[in-house]
Amino acid sequence: MIHAMATAAREAARALSRATTAHKDAVLLRIGAGLEARRADILAANAKDVSAAEAAGLAPALVDRLRLDDGRLDEIVAGVRSIAQLADPAHAVVSKRKLSNGLSVSRVRLPLGVIAIVYEARPGVTVDAAALCIKSGNAVILRGGKEAFGTNQVLAEVLAQALQQEGLPEAAAALVPTTDRSATLELIQAEGLVDLAIPRGGEGLIRFVSENARVPVIRHYKGVCHVYVDVAADLDKAVAIVLNAKTQKPSACNAAETLLVDGMIAPLFLPRVGEALRAAGVRLHAEQGAREYVGEASESPDFDREYLALEMNVAVVDGVEGAIEHVARHGSLHTEAIVSEDTQACARWVREVDASVVLTNASTRFNDGGQLGLGAEMGISTTKLHAYGPMGLEELCALKWVVRGNGQTRA
Repeated sequence: MIHAMATAAREAARALSRATTAHKDAVLLRIGAGLEARRADILAANAKDVSAAEAAGLAPALVDRLRLDDGRLDEIVAGVRSIAQLADPAHAVVSKRKLSNGLSVSRVRLPLGVIAIVYEARPGVTVDAAALCIKSGNAVILRGGKEAFGTNQVLAEVLAQALQQEGLPEAAAALVPTTDRSATLELIQAEGLVDLAIPRGGEGLIRFVSENARVPVIRHYKGVCHVYVDVAADLDKAVAIVLNAKTQKPSACNAAETLLVDGMIAPLFLPRVGEALRAAGVRLHAEQGAREYVGEASESPDFDREYLALEMNVAVVDGVEGAIEHVARHGSLHTEAIVSEDTQACARWVREVDASVVLTNASTRFNDGGQLGLGAEMGISTTKLHAYGPMGLEELCALKWVVRGNGQTRA
């Protein structure tokens, strides 16, 4: 089955690579309309998935990622439509120059081919991945998790209908029709048919794909994200940023898991932010140096843990250098933010911190394809080759060299 799907996807990718921008955009607009038309069916299927997940004891963070409502579905529809408005990256010329021998040399984007995305809980990924791949000229094989299988089946019907109505192969965006784990193994080992595998989910899933794949893998790994509040921070701004980074959507991979505070302002800032966090329902895990200012912590912090819940580590550090050192030891190359009015401190943070997105005076929640103008994202890559950070349309393309001559031969 997987071999047949991948073979069909390869043919579909060729058809997509020939499709015009207008043709691909027409598919996306049909997907948006189809999602609106099937809204009741999608939400009903999702309610069953959520009920089954809760009965099975799925972690609250995963249940939250699984759940759809009218607002979340509206965001998915808006994302598809926004992708239709973006520039088509396929076949775009990104550089061009003339050599002394008269050759014209350019670099041109081309679709990667067939992309397999393996993901858990998030039914929105089904639509986001399909829309991004279709627009960029790639075929996608969608391997969703069992917890969202019912929802994904309805979404896949919407995708298939939109492609069929526009005369493109349904295999351009197809859902694996089984929850059997062996299908995942077959998919990520389909050398010569699948060009890239993208795992999105928990550590176990990502480790399984990374260790067993025979095709290239871009990991979308966990987000152990930090907010560092510098001695030169605007404290009102800092409180608002910390609260948003932790509480706006705690189950997201770009939610902050650790608060770092310069020791010079800890006595002033930590009681204030601690009170605000507790009022928002956040359980604090403060190290010894911070505990006297935020009150008794429930337990010791785990600086390498992605809580994905209303829980947060708190630590006091020795200035920006101490914060950078802490991030170097415990960060996950995901998202790191500094709050400071000191331009030198911010510049050092941007230069020295290694993460897919670094921010100054803004919430970590902005590490998101939709928020950064990509329309949607395949995920947030913590692998530096070939993409780093949110993967949008351009990151779903490679670059090829195009050389135009007039009879030149090499001496």
